[in-house]
Amino acid sequence: MATLGDIGVSALINILGAFAFLLAFALLRIQPINDRVYFPKWYISGGRTSPRQSRNFVGKFVNLNFWTYFTFLNWMPQAMKMSETEIITHAGLDSAVFLRIYTLGLKIFGPITIVALLVLIPMNVSGGTLFFLSKELVVSDIDKLSISNVHPKSIRFFAHISMEYLFTFWTCFMLFKEYDRVALMRLNFLASQRRRAEQFTVLVRNVPHVSGHSISDSVENFFKKNHPKHYLCHQAVYNANKFAKLVRKRERLQNWLDYNQLKFERHPDKRPTGKSGFLGLWGKRVDSIDFYKQQINDLDRRLAMERQKILKDPKYIMSAAFVSFDSRWGAAVCAQTQQSKNPTQWLTNWAPEPRDVYWKNLAIPFVSLSIRKLVISLSVFALVFFYMIPIAFVQSLANLEGLEKVAPFLRPLIEVKFIKSFLQGFLPGLALKIFLYILPTVLMIMSKIEGFVALSVLERKAAAKYYYFMLVNVFLGSIVTGTAFEQLHSFLHQSPTEIPRTIGVSIPMKATFFMTYIMVDGWAGIASEILRLKPLVIFHLKNMFLVKTERDREKAMNPGSVDFPETLPSLQLYFLLGIVYAVVTPILLPFILIFFAFAYLVYRHQIINVYNQQYESVAAFWPHVHSRIIASLLISQLLLLGLLSTKKAANSTPLLVALPILTLTFHKYCKNRFEPAFRKYPLEEAMAKDLDECNSEPDLNLTAFLTDAYLHPIFHSFEEVELTEVRFDKNQTHVPIMSVDGNNDHIPTPSSETSSPSPPHHYTYHYEDQPPHTIQQYEIEQQPYNVFHYGADSPSNVYHY
Repeated sequence: MATLGDIGVSALINILGAFAFLLAFALLRIQPINDRVYFPKWYISGGRTSPRQSRNFVGKFVNLNFWTYFTFLNWMPQAMKMSETEIITHAGLDSAVFLRIYTLGLKIFGPITIVALLVLIPMNVSGGTLFFLSKELVVSDIDKLSISNVHPKSIRFFAHISMEYLFTFWTCFMLFKEYDRVALMRLNFLASQRRRAEQFTVLVRNVPHVSGHSISDSVENFFKKNHPKHYLCHQAVYNANKFAKLVRKRERLQNWLDYNQLKFERHPDKRPTGKSGFLGLWGKRVDSIDFYKQQINDLDRRLAMERQKILKDPKYIMSAAFVSFDSRWGAAVCAQTQQSKNPTQWLTNWAPEPRDVYWKNLAIPFVSLSIRKLVISLSVFALVFFYMIPIAFVQSLANLEGLEKVAPFLRPLIEVKFIKSFLQGFLPGLALKIFLYILPTVLMIMSKIEGFVALSVLERKAAAKYYYFMLVNVFLGSIVTGTAFEQLHSFLHQSPTEIPRTIGVSIPMKATFFMTYIMVDGWAGIASEILRLKPLVIFHLKNMFLVKTERDREKAMNPGSVDFPETLPSLQLYFLLGIVYAVVTPILLPFILIFFAFAYLVYRHQIINVYNQQYESVAAFWPHVHSRIIASLLISQLLLLGLLSTKKAANSTPLLVALPILTLTFHKYCKNRFEPAFRKYPLEEAMAKDLDECNSEPDLNLTAFLTDAYLHPIFHSFEEVELTEVRFDKNQTHVPIMSVDGNNDHIPTPSSETSSPSPPHHYTYHYEDQPPHTIQQYEIEQQPYNVFHYGADSPSNVYHY
């Protein structure tokens, strides 16, 4: 059991570690050579240029302005200068609302900490119960500050119950205000957003197969029939996963080719060579430049063949499509209503923004999604219990006295003062942090296997899994296994009827372990986040071996983004610890407050200067944050109810029964009041936005705006690698074309003024009150190339796709 001295050692180690990280960051960030590592957000937005351009040779690498070394901590006030409105404009609503979680923690726990320290700790200290139990149980000085030190049947428990009511009401009040504020920020953000493709587009899944019709034809016919006034166009979804793998392989080969060419430019007297076998470890020695050029040429041919298969084989077109409408109102009606009498077909949802689409999962057949979710749910369940083993090991490090009683031969080593303080005060939190390091990546892979089609949804689902894991393993698991280790001797030598009493007394004692975890993860861990050691090393390695041009240098920057799958669950764990231990062991609250204040400062700096978010979900994660804080309140109330029952507080315990009911009622009210703003788009808002846009831009061509918005990456990738040159033969004889209504006509060949063709898209457009459009097909190097004609045959009415 960690003592005050052990906690002091842990605090010293973590404070020194955090200070070292901050000092290293403050010095590294002002060096010109590191400017792109610590300010990539400004380079991406064009608000910053490299300080190395106008300096002498030494000044390009080292900051020679010695005054800046005396003001190296000025990043702290600079991080606080930007207002919330400016942060929303600069980094998006997701980033601004993410920061509000930290301010919410400060608003909740600030007053609670003051009240708990002034009221509950003096009451707990004067209890004296643990003095009489110290011979039976393993206790420490910190445990004497907790509710465990209050004598059974004591009237003092009325004070703890009153504080639980007070803390719950205060937390609910702050949650209500914050939910109201965030919902309003979301609606204002949506209303002020400029025109975006996802506002007009719906993702349709599980399109039924109709004999004699392609998926594209079925989509067009269905929406022309059921949304005749607002349907505009659609984009088919291809299964291009194999093609994407080949493109990634080509990129790796191209990187090796660039590396060897750069190596040859630096040493032109010697051509680079390598072995052709696996990882260059064995095989025939070959010229590296010629080898990679040949590999790329071979891969280009495979890419061309794979692309042709995707475009010509109907099996590669999935039963899904992105359907666009001519108004936000039309898209909102489609996205938020049932389309078919069969509720498993024509499933519609708002399309993610184009950069948020996880294209790989669009190729998953809809029928397999339920099976995937079942398999992953079982896997997560098994993983949670598998991790109980390392959690138990960590707890064995935290409870050395319990092990000493069972294994006395370890006592000589454990009793060395510094080793004991290190093992109990620092190592348990560090060991737990190491065991949890790889877990978010594993859970993200599981979420991808489940089949979600948006990166934002993937991250929220991975965050949910990680939260349940933290709740069961880190919180409940640490308490249960820790209690078993600490009180093992007592468990083995007492009657079964006394075990619940022992557990009830022991639960508050785990506060010492959570203190060490908060210091490792919440203090030193947050300080290491701002240092960005891994991106710093990778950037300089790339800059040394791969960067040839300014564009290469921009690609070498790794701004990253807020890691929601890991950060949100960790935040929710801190809320849980603070709410649970506010009444049980209030001494833990200052550790929580320091974390929220320090993390707010660090993440504010990172969001302003570093992170570049992959997507904008418009704070869609907030309902999950709210629900899990409510869950923390319920856990706290039930834990206190069970704890008081072991204290034989029969007169006061029933007063707690009403609190969970009131908390659930509050949650239901908030869910009905605010959550619709995060799930649906009000038709009133959609119509108002459409009318404003119609008045301000009466000649807006939405078709041109939406044409390539959801273009599958297969086409972009093909253009980038430039496998073949697409040419148009003006003298080629046209072939019969089929109109939409099935008539065969002949349309004159387009004039030479027609824009050059691009890779074939699978678009279908519908214009109301226009003559039926026709499609003319041309052969361009044995690839189908289509031209749409709307109404009169004029250049403005010809659309190439």
